[in-house]
Amino acid sequence: MTSSAVSTRSRKRPEERREEILAAAADIALEEGLERITLRAVAERLGVRPGLITHYYPAAEELVLTAFERAAVQERARFFPSRGTPVERLAHFIDHVESGASLALARLWLNARHLSRFSPALDALLQEQDALDQAQLVSLIGDGIASGDFAEVDAAAAAIRIFIAVDGGGSYVNTAAVIDHPAHVHFTRDVAEWTLDLEPGTLAEVLERGRSRGEA
Repeated sequence: MTSSAVSTRSRKRPEERREEILAAAADIALEEGLERITLRAVAERLGVRPGLITHYYPAAEELVLTAFERAAVQERARFFPSRGTPVERLAHFIDHVESGASLALARLWLNARHLSRFSPALDALLQEQDALDQAQLVSLIGDGIASGDFAEVDAAAAAIRIFIAVDGGGSYVNTAAVIDHPAHVHFTRDVAEWTLDLEPGTLAEVLERGRSRGEA
């Protein structure tokens, strides 16, 4: 590392440095898994000394937890767009799952659920993020019930069923086998249409209309 590079890095404000460290840790989490987040690994990715990372995150566990939370929050924004009708927003959610766009995060969640057995702090964070995801989907379903897009169902129960379908599909993310049977690929969509009393194929049609208009 050149002295000029070190000098440039030293001029960063604390909040910028913390953001840089957190972004690097989140990238490692998504690419390699939470257990690969170490102070040294983050330092190597950023090209700085490990002591700099320790200055902002004295304990690696704090960095692991914050990196996971960051990834979960960012993905939630991609899962749940703010624009569109309830059925359009649900179609986007389902497509994000089925298209593989959320594959890296699915691996991260599976990884985090395993590691949470050994970390009460991670388990608590998982429960918190699960609750936030549930609240978003319940709100979306509630909007659909109010607009007449969805049947008068128990929104909380419907959200639970849909997320169980998402997690069920996510349990296969680490397999090398080719899984392409429609019953598997479209399981989350099938469950969503069933639990919301939508005609089979409704979400696919809504998504296709959006794509024809250049919205997806």
